[in-house]
Amino acid sequence: MAQNIYDSEEFFEGYSQLGRSVHGLEGAAEWPAIRRLLPDLVGSRVVDLGCGYGWFSRHAREAGAAHVLGLDLSEKMIARAKADTSDPAIDYKIADLDQLDMPQASFDFAYSSLAFHYVEDFARLVATIHRALVPGAHFVFTIEHPIYMASLNPGWRIADGERTWPVDHYSAEGPRTTNWLAKGVIKHHRTIGTTLNTLMGAGFAIRHVEEWRPTQEQIAETPALAEEMDRPMILIVKVQK
Repeated sequence: MAQNIYDSEEFFEGYSQLGRSVHGLEGAAEWPAIRRLLPDLVGSRVVDLGCGYGWFSRHAREAGAAHVLGLDLSEKMIARAKADTSDPAIDYKIADLDQLDMPQASFDFAYSSLAFHYVEDFARLVATIHRALVPGAHFVFTIEHPIYMASLNPGWRIADGERTWPVDHYSAEGPRTTNWLAKGVIKHHRTIGTTLNTLMGAGFAIRHVEEWRPTQEQIAETPALAEEMDRPMILIVKVQK
């Protein structure tokens, strides 16, 4: 079973104050890049894996999806998603992505935002998603970029007036324990190669890979985003069955 860090009081309190938690999809700087990759959702059955507060689930319905299933391990997240949703065509359920099972050909589109780096058995999950999608369906997801999370002690280093981001142990895949919003947060590092090869091995065709970076307009509006030009924080992937 995956670590349920989001139900930690300390973690949940910190997460609830993030811009993306307060402002939803528009509060996530990578959202414009993701939105450009989304297929036409009119009439589709959508699964939102690691749905959190349900921001994307509600967006999918607004975009015309016929039904949306939002899944998350956190009881607190699901409770918040249900409280913020008054649409009978959106269902929220508690689910461990490491043990997920879904009916064959039950969805037309799959989406996930910044959840899969908490999943230990990525290959199993990818195979489950592939089986659950109809032929031709798209799957878009984001994860923390492997460069961003590879180090055993991530964070900016300042030496001789220069700032660098460590990428030690990049090729040593496996769990990483970090202190982010709370102590002892477990994430699972995989290289870009492993991530993409796992998708192709399950039968997906790669349609788009983006090492996200902010636009100059975003940096002008939010200068703090400039540091994202120095190392990639988010990897965006679109595949098709």
